[in-house]
Amino acid sequence: MFVDSHCHLNYKGLVEDQDAVLARAQSAGVSAMLNISTRRSEWDAIVATAQKAPYIWASIGIHPHEADAHADVDTALLVAASHNPKVIGIGETGLDYYYDHSDRDQQRRSFRAHIAAARETGLPLIVHTRDAEADTAEILRDEMGKGVFPGVIHCFTASSEFADIALELGFFISISGIVTFKNAQDLQATAARIPTERLLIETDAPFLAPVPHRGKPCEPGFVADTARFLADLRDIPVETLAAQTSENFYSLFSKATR
Repeated sequence: MFVDSHCHLNYKGLVEDQDAVLARAQSAGVSAMLNISTRRSEWDAIVATAQKAPYIWASIGIHPHEADAHADVDTALLVAASHNPKVIGIGETGLDYYYDHSDRDQQRRSFRAHIAAARETGLPLIVHTRDAEADTAEILRDEMGKGVFPGVIHCFTASSEFADIALELGFFISISGIVTFKNAQDLQATAARIPTERLLIETDAPFLAPVPHRGKPCEPGFVADTARFLADLRDIPVETLAAQTSENFYSLFSKATR
């Protein structure tokens, strides 16, 4: 059984037919999924969706694109919102210098506030990083020196060198459907060598549908296609990869129950 460690069930493309999306995911062998928030206005709905079924979980956080609009969201607010029993992670948060939708200084402040919340609660930090490897690594290293915290680099597309830094810091690395793309040779090489005990899989649905679903809204059920591709890449049975990545999910997101 597969675990989709990062999806957006309340986003356009999924929310309109959410019950059918969930049914298709279960038919595809998805036993759990983590519904991710990106802005404060979503938090109630994200948690409410998680409360619909025992196999759905939720996160609380502010995406770096939204940092400017959420300058008031501090560590205390994140910690308070995380007390709900269905909330098992902090994020997604991080840095995105590709789009620069928010001021970089404010992105960094928001990122550190989320890290402090992860440290205080013990909940894993869910990190988004794009075109910001150096600053992401610097902040993670600096903050780790103040006290350790668990985390995952979601939808990993960064360099092999950044993967080594993340692993050195104790982070998990989550692979999305991007790994199935023809032009993703560098990512494929990195994904093939991530230690088995640090590997997660995700869809980031409704984005980034894997082959053979390119051009369609991505669904949590498509994590099975990513898993099969990744298993072939690593030359292991897909059942082995499914079991290990599921075990890793519950190891990292220890607040989740099976």
